[in-house]
Amino acid sequence: MRIVAGTAKGRALAGPKTTSKHIRPTADRVRETIFNVLGQWLEERKVLDLYAGTGALGLESVSRGAPKAVLVDSDREALSLCRANTDTLGFASRVEILAQPVERALETLGRRGDRFELVFADPPYAARVVETVLEGVARAGVLAPGGTVVIEHDKRETAPESHAGFERVDQRRFGDTLVSLFRIP
Repeated sequence: MRIVAGTAKGRALAGPKTTSKHIRPTADRVRETIFNVLGQWLEERKVLDLYAGTGALGLESVSRGAPKAVLVDSDREALSLCRANTDTLGFASRVEILAQPVERALETLGRRGDRFELVFADPPYAARVVETVLEGVARAGVLAPGGTVVIEHDKRETAPESHAGFERVDQRRFGDTLVSLFRIP
């Protein structure tokens, strides 16, 4: 696993030491396609990475010019990987790591008034939380106007055409993985 593009292009990311049911890193080719759809460069876009795991999506965003990324996870190993990868890439000044469950982190960020142009969510596949993530993002008010929510999920979980004020604007399939993009019209 590596950073695909930007200032840290080609740099390796640490992953889980063993197969983990809590951490399933987004494959390089999936990340590359996501950023091809979103646009290669992310200047002026603040990024929120929910269920961050290794931090790959948020750190890829910073490598591509995002001024700030917030990585959220509650798993001890995931938090350790996020910290290690952030430090290794030299992004500590642009990355905040929140050690909280996603629901509580969204509440915290909403209370602080944080707004993000890009929200990634890569929950454990068994969680089946596409609708829950959209509801949490909407309730917390953390998505900036014109922002995008990108949710990676199992192909067996149906992502709705619309939910909680969001419309699905794109969906890509990679084997057993679906990536669904949502915006508020």
